[in-house]
Amino acid sequence: MTKKKTVTKVAKEVVEQTVKTVVAPPKPIVKKETKPSWEIKDRIYWLNRNRKPLSYSIKSSGVYYFDEEKGYERELKYTKNQKTPFVDEMIGDQRLEHIIFRNGYLHVAKEKTVLQKILSLYHPDRNSLFYEYKPVQEAQNEVEMIETEIEALMIARDLEIDMAEAVMRVELGSKVSEMSSKELKRDLLLYAKRNPELFLDLVNDDNVQLRNFGIKATELNIIKLSSDQRHFMWGSNDRKLMTVPFDEHPYSALAQWFKTDEGMEVYTNIEKRLS
Repeated sequence: MTKKKTVTKVAKEVVEQTVKTVVAPPKPIVKKETKPSWEIKDRIYWLNRNRKPLSYSIKSSGVYYFDEEKGYERELKYTKNQKTPFVDEMIGDQRLEHIIFRNGYLHVAKEKTVLQKILSLYHPDRNSLFYEYKPVQEAQNEVEMIETEIEALMIARDLEIDMAEAVMRVELGSKVSEMSSKELKRDLLLYAKRNPELFLDLVNDDNVQLRNFGIKATELNIIKLSSDQRHFMWGSNDRKLMTVPFDEHPYSALAQWFKTDEGMEVYTNIEKRLS
């Protein structure tokens, strides 16, 4: 009996000692999200649409900013003697200051943080009436534009003649049928240079080529469009092929119809006649 008690006591001491030596797992460290700090620097603001009047005033009072954190609109006012643009935070008298652009732009020194924040963060007309000039962003935009132009010109250089004709028909209409391959290539390259984004959109739009295919077939009288532009028919026997849905462009509707089972059969038939 004594031996049993001794064993039980020893076992209990071992368990207690083990519990004491077990180290609890560390709690994960949760980093609080911090808002990006306001960079103190001189800033320049320009009127949109390249406007450059001798002087142009924008509202410095009676405008509102919706504060998402607080859940309501807050009145803004630019003053000489307050350290905040929000009226509900102002203390004492408020000496109103005007905001005036000269020759289309406004330079705001780094010391005028309140005005900068009104123009960059809170004013309801920012980015619509005026914008903050950001050299790094401007450079990035220019790089992207140049890269898009290069891509468009490279694709235009290697584009097959049928696709080139399809793209240029959007711009020039039936005139492309009278152009030589050299003239077509020249105008295609110029078009890609002037409107690179639109050019790339057209190249990637399979309906453009199908519309051109339908127009060529019509010009060669393989198919024809009724005078009311409601039906496409075979040119040889006037048998109706399709009805143009109401309020749709005939050749856009034809391009979509060429993708149907019946339209694909007609497309194959026309393709044989064109080759």
